Order: sequence, then structure tokens, then C-alpha cells
Amino acid sequence: MSDTLVIIPTYNEASNVSRLIPIMMSLVPDVDLLFVDDNSPDGTQEIINKQREAFPGRIHLLARKEKSGLGSAYVEGFRYALEKDYRYICEMDADFSHDPNDIPRLVEAAKKDDASLVIGSRYHNGISIVNWPLSRLILSYSANMYARFITGLPVKDTTAGFKCFRREVLEAIPLHRIKSNGYAFQIEMHFRAWMAGFNLSEVSIIFREREEGESKMSRNIIFEAVWMVWALKLRSLINRL
Repeated sequence: MSDTLVIIPTYNEASNVSRLIPIMMSLVPDVDLLFVDDNSPDGTQEIINKQREAFPGRIHLLARKEKSGLGSAYVEGFRYALEKDYRYICEMDADFSHDPNDIPRLVEAAKKDDASLVIGSRYHNGISIVNWPLSRLILSYSANMYARFITGLPVKDTTAGFKCFRREVLEAIPLHRIKSNGYAFQIEMHFRAWMAGFNLSEVSIIFREREEGESKMSRNIIFEAVWMVWALKLRSLINRL
């Protein structure tokens, strides 16, 4: 068993997971995978289960009955990781927007004493995003500036979904209070870790727009992030995080 678990939420990612798993299994040092699937109708779970036979003990699946959102998928994954005594717990998308080969870089950075949460950042050294339309780039960059201004978070990519936690960070966060999804979920996890006194660091990555499948972005995700930053700030001021 590896000391590192990579949590990957999925919904209709059959074409991606069939390519992703062999790459992840070849990483050095070894990592284990946990897929949290929201009852994908495209056969995603079947592909994962078939690959589990090829890599016994290294690929795990939480099969949920319905589409319940990114935030709750990660929370279930975090609980699983803590129960199984993983030391380093990573978040990652299934669609190759995050380069699997960056995982060892994030984990190595998390092993250093001054880094409890390492963020794979699109904005750490300028802007490192490939194949996004200008409108989405402006939206993302503006959202990060907005979140930093309201919350005071000391990172440039507050909405990043590619990261590595040391287990003590997740142990210190009341996971039962996490209700947000999408951008808001990522902001909330960063904010709670920071307010709990942990050091956040950023490692520059190249983010690429997905090649296959459909984006999960929606207006609801954007609106949730807009009000969530104010809710987090208010809760921190009245000590109710």
C-alpha cells in the first residue's frame, strides 16, 4: 500500500479513465487511486473495475447512487483516505486538464516541513493555461482576484482543483461542515486549511482544457463561489468555521 492516495471524482469519464489509469499506475513513487463515481451511465465504473483486476489493491472505487456534486465526492474521498491511514491525499481531475506526471512534484513538496497543503497553481508564475477561450480565462482570473481580496488567502490560485494535502490538514478540518461544490469547494478547503494555521504553497503547473468529455462548469457553480467567499469571511470573523 502506498502512503499517497489520489482522489478522482468522475461522471461520464469512460474515455478518459481508460487512458488515465495506466499512466497513474506507472508513476514513481507509487500512488493508489480512489475514484468517486456518481453513477455514470457511460460505463465509467465498468472500466475502473476492469482495471482494478490488473492492479490489485491499488485502485479503489466509491460508487454513488446519483450525481451529488464535486464537493461531496471529495469529502467522501477524504474520509476514506483518513480511515485507510494515507499520509498524503491528492485531488485531481479525470480529464487530463491536470497532468498526471505532476503528482510526484506535488507530493514531494508536501513532504517538506513548511508545506502542509501544496496547490498545483495555474497562476503562480504568470498564467499557464492552454486552450481556454479568453472569456473563460478572464472569468477564472477575476474569480481568483475576487476570492483573494475578500478572504485574504495568500495564494494566487484559490480555485485550483489539483493539490496535495498532508493528512493532518484534513484531520483538522470539520469535513461534516463542508457543503460547497465546484469553485466554492476549492476556495473553502484552502481557506479552512489556512485559518487552521497550516502553510499553503503553490507549485506551478500547466493546465490544459479537456480533450474529451464535457465540462461540468455551470452558472450555479459560479454563483455559489460569489457568495461563499463572503460566508467564509463572516464565519471566520465570528469564529464559526
